[in-house]
Amino acid sequence: MPTPTVPAKRPAPDAQEKAWVADEDRFVLQQAKRKAAIRVKAGRAEAIDWLVVTLTAVDPERNLVSDVFGEEQAEVELRNPEDVLEDLTDRQLQELEKDIEAYVALEQSKSNLEYWATMKTICQERRKQSSRNLPSARGVSSVSADLDKLLGSKNLDELGKLEMQIHTKLASDKAIDTDYWEHLLSSLLVHKAKARLRNVSQGIMHVKMGGLRRQQCENAFTLRARFEGKLSSTHMTFSEKILGHDSISQSDHPRHPLDPEPFLRLALDDKQLPSVEEQDFLENVTSERLRVLKTGFLSKRKLSTSAQPPLKRARADDDFEPAGSSATSFDREVARGVGENEEVLNTEESVATKNLQSWSGKYRPRKPKHFNRVQTGYEWNKYNQTHYDHDNPPPKVIQGYKFNIFYPDLIDKTRAPTYKIEREGGRRRGQSFVPAGQEDTCLIRFVAGPPYEDIAFKIVDKEWDYSAKRERGFRSSFDNGILQLHFQFKKIYYRK
Repeated sequence: MPTPTVPAKRPAPDAQEKAWVADEDRFVLQQAKRKAAIRVKAGRAEAIDWLVVTLTAVDPERNLVSDVFGEEQAEVELRNPEDVLEDLTDRQLQELEKDIEAYVALEQSKSNLEYWATMKTICQERRKQSSRNLPSARGVSSVSADLDKLLGSKNLDELGKLEMQIHTKLASDKAIDTDYWEHLLSSLLVHKAKARLRNVSQGIMHVKMGGLRRQQCENAFTLRARFEGKLSSTHMTFSEKILGHDSISQSDHPRHPLDPEPFLRLALDDKQLPSVEEQDFLENVTSERLRVLKTGFLSKRKLSTSAQPPLKRARADDDFEPAGSSATSFDREVARGVGENEEVLNTEESVATKNLQSWSGKYRPRKPKHFNRVQTGYEWNKYNQTHYDHDNPPPKVIQGYKFNIFYPDLIDKTRAPTYKIEREGGRRRGQSFVPAGQEDTCLIRFVAGPPYEDIAFKIVDKEWDYSAKRERGFRSSFDNGILQLHFQFKKIYYRK
């Protein structure tokens, strides 16, 4: 480490120059944050802009963007930083990493520097996964899956203690598996960055909850004052009527305008509302709360269209559906959430739609809505029975999929949408081109016709189980504008 060459007491011109440079960096940083906030408000935000605006929620200098959003600042959507990186390509991740380095060079706050270092670590990890062409939901091997299981449940303090233990073990003279411990250390640093990011997300949620509570209290006090004023005015008017008409009997007094309607007599509007049992209502509320917690962010109030990101604006336009369509079906499917052994599959693969030019001039092409689930579970084969038990289960593997694709505005309703499997390099079913310990993947493409473009997803390439038994649950149907394809993979049993 080089020793400092600057004397303890700097000359006045040098100290003044250093202060000028610091002020200039601070000004450049503030302007960069304001520009990011402006792009978010205008719907032109890039990944770095979302990270900047999200950081302002926990930044002690978050008032830097208040002049941009004004009263709408508390209603601006704060995206989970990990969700921002979810669908970025390798090139976009590389550009984002350069943008992060620019902020690191200007940032002076210690907490903000930790935030940017965390985002840079996660960017680098996602680039590694992209270069290996391995989805983040699948480990490269059973060892990686075991490490993810070991580290994923630990908090930041526990990961810090484990990191010190690993450094101590690597520095010792004992005979150890160096490759394993170094691999464990690199995985630990990634999980440590994710743990910091979870803390940031929780801090953002607490800040937003505090702001919403204050806003709700202000609205409540405003309505209370308005109600009390109206009640006082109504009461005085009624008293004057009584004093001015002493000869009027009690039965002739008009009923107080604020008296509630009789409880046993339902209004016409109330009779048309759907009824629900108390138990069903409580289960609905519980599932909605779990869904909100799993989403990881607080929903904002609906802003103007110009304040929404371009992707969401496009989806809002493309997903316009007339009354009586399957919009309620999509909302109902989303409200169901995911089960204990399910995960959401929303990553689309880029595919070209055949014959798009023949009808794109007449109809506006759009991607269909979808809500898909990945079914996971344990495989108790001979190896797993030997090395694992129910207290220490093996890594989960993908056992099936549930696709729900929505086509409410299909032009030719006499032709049902179809699906087909596409394998790379002319590979046939049953052939494997990947090393041992990894799984082949393929594309499943859904084709419908105008006005919908083709949509495709990457799935594990295994043999399907077409059994319609309840525990297997194969389903392929198209009804009310919804294409449902549910299937599980065949279980392979080896004879002794």
